[in-house]
Amino acid sequence: MPRYTVHVRGEWLAVPCQTGTKTVRWLGKEAVRRYMKNKPDNGGFASVDEVKFFVRRCKGLGLLDHEDSLEDVLEDNEFVEVVIEGDVMSPDFIPSQPEGVYLYNQYREPEKYFYLDGDRLTTEDLVNLGKGLFKIKITTEAEAKVKRSREVIDSIVKKHTVVYGITTGFGKFARTVVPISKLRELQVNLVRSHSAGVGKPLIPERSRMLLALRINVLAKGYSGISLETLQQVIEAFNASCLPYIPEQGTVGASGDLAPLSHLTLGLIGEGKMWSTKSGWADAKYVLEAHGLKPITLKPKEGLALINGTQMITSLGCEAVERASAIARQADIVAALTLEVLKGTTRAFDTDIHALRPHRGQIEVAFRFRSLLDSDHHPSEIAESHRFCDRVHDAYTMRCCPQVHGVVNDTIAFVKDIITTEINSATDNPMVFAERGETISGGNFHGEYPAKALDYLAIGVHELAAISERRIERLCNPSLSELPPFLVTEGGLNSGFMIAHCTAASLVSENKALCHPSSVDSLSTSAATEDHVSMGGWAARKALKVIEHVEQVLAIELLAACQGIEFLRPLRTTTPLEKVYDLVRSVVRPWMKDRFMAPDIEAAHRLLLDQKIWEVAEPYIEKYRREHIPESRPISPTAFS
Repeated sequence: MPRYTVHVRGEWLAVPCQTGTKTVRWLGKEAVRRYMKNKPDNGGFASVDEVKFFVRRCKGLGLLDHEDSLEDVLEDNEFVEVVIEGDVMSPDFIPSQPEGVYLYNQYREPEKYFYLDGDRLTTEDLVNLGKGLFKIKITTEAEAKVKRSREVIDSIVKKHTVVYGITTGFGKFARTVVPISKLRELQVNLVRSHSAGVGKPLIPERSRMLLALRINVLAKGYSGISLETLQQVIEAFNASCLPYIPEQGTVGASGDLAPLSHLTLGLIGEGKMWSTKSGWADAKYVLEAHGLKPITLKPKEGLALINGTQMITSLGCEAVERASAIARQADIVAALTLEVLKGTTRAFDTDIHALRPHRGQIEVAFRFRSLLDSDHHPSEIAESHRFCDRVHDAYTMRCCPQVHGVVNDTIAFVKDIITTEINSATDNPMVFAERGETISGGNFHGEYPAKALDYLAIGVHELAAISERRIERLCNPSLSELPPFLVTEGGLNSGFMIAHCTAASLVSENKALCHPSSVDSLSTSAATEDHVSMGGWAARKALKVIEHVEQVLAIELLAACQGIEFLRPLRTTTPLEKVYDLVRSVVRPWMKDRFMAPDIEAAHRLLLDQKIWEVAEPYIEKYRREHIPESRPISPTAFS
């Protein structure tokens, strides 16, 4: 018998259908009837017939015609939404789809598997798992370690041994012994009570990263989870069944308890869950729609699933990868600006940087040479001012290797810490199968990733700070020798005037966001957890800082390309012409004022998708091969 899961005014109703020949109108009416039946006041309606509504699929939000047959437009067990005409959306209503639904409609279930063992995951791997590019399996070696650690837990329970978190309460209740008959209830109560987060839910990519990272940590074999339960977690990931995880609520010690509890709550069939098939719905219905059963927690398993730094570090992985991408492309954007402002390349001379051999500085100077060397890539713009009387450029151009360079070194430093963290066991207590015992420690404390991500935000911010000053130089005719605000008929047209203001506002916001969250600590859990990292906020604000940096550089990219228009017919170097052509493929030149926000978003998308880097990288690497003696070898992971 076909069955449909229908959302009406915040409630989910299972509606069986005796025959597929019923219509969409019948389904809507039947769902409203069941909704009214559950309400003391009939939901405010006198009868079903007076209710006007429309019906849409949760997957893709497509509207359904009332007269269509259910078997023609819906699959068995599909999720639909009945929207009552005249209803006003509550401010705390969870929409059936997250922001960016059009992207999720393109999601295709991956065919390839990625094997996790708890030891070799990279930041790039985790971001790709978040994008849904792979399903997950754990290695046979990891399976064996998981089994052995579970045997230790089973032995503790069997012997009635008093062990924290297994046969006792938590935090201040660590000395309270729980009867054997209530050990399962203890774990469920832990998950429910700790699911106390607030704020917007994580987007699907970030929920996938969090879930994948928790699987990786469990696969190390020090958590005491059963292989059966771990396989259920993996099945939920592979079906893209993603629990509702509010982004706020963690203090980063004892681990990320609130967000990981929300993650686990969905896996046990409670709270909300999202999948491409259902949108947001009750977790039990989403799991059932994918042929999965809610997890039944065994002793210690609730604690094993919620204790660790995975919220901080999964967001940290995204931050590191996005920071790496924008740092590379910042060099290209700045090189284009320098060319438009008729700057000199002498400040990037190899011998200068050999005297201050920071790895990042050397690499950035090399990239500038590879893009601007007019002997290698003839530039008509450079040739036009070869004999000018300017001695040197402003710091925003001349000092790019020094400023951009330390950003690269900062990212490399943070990446090393985050990579160690994502392959670390951060539970408590730890289960040591080889010793047959559990030991309480403090690996759950998030100070390492918190400090690193605060440092990352401070470092990457400087790319926006210096970019905004270059935008000022491009827009200011007294500094650029270009038309004011890069537009003809100034006065009638305002050009890039307010785009520069936007960049300035983002840089100013970043100044506040760069205040380190990890310098703060508030004692929690009745002073049991008397020092915490505040790493969750460190990770979230690092991502916000990086997003602002991307947007500021998008504005500079547009401004530099617009500056090129006023230097025509002169041409720049071949790699920078390729960058110009790419930008012009999505944003046309500014002949007169128009709606600018879509142009900024289009340029931002080029940076997010690393298209600017893809165009320039072949020229940079070709130059590297031809100038190996002058370029110091760079670790393949340092700036990846």
